[in-house]
Amino acid sequence: MSAATFRVMLRMQINPGMGPDFEQTWLKVGDSVTSHPANRGQWLSRSEDEEDIYYIVSDWADEPSFRQFETSDRHVEHRKQLHPYRSGGSMTTMTILAHLAGAG
Repeated sequence: MSAATFRVMLRMQINPGMGPDFEQTWLKVGDSVTSHPANRGQWLSRSEDEEDIYYIVSDWADEPSFRQFETSDRHVEHRKQLHPYRSGGSMTTMTILAHLAGAG
């Protein structure tokens, strides 16, 4: 992983009882993100502390490439597929400065 990686973290609140369908849809439409040449991968996580809360983390080559994707038709279509499951959310962006690999 490059030290210049731009990371986006979404916190998504999912409508009660829709988590399993949300997870399946996310897997189904995820290729629209990961097939973008500037995307370095994305992860879906479910909170262990808050019910119906998910986190989506995606890594990008740089912020301008992410912003270009964010306003693209492919992203609008991606969001449309996930929108019925969401009741709220927020986005945080960051730049990865360092990475220390674990022993495991």
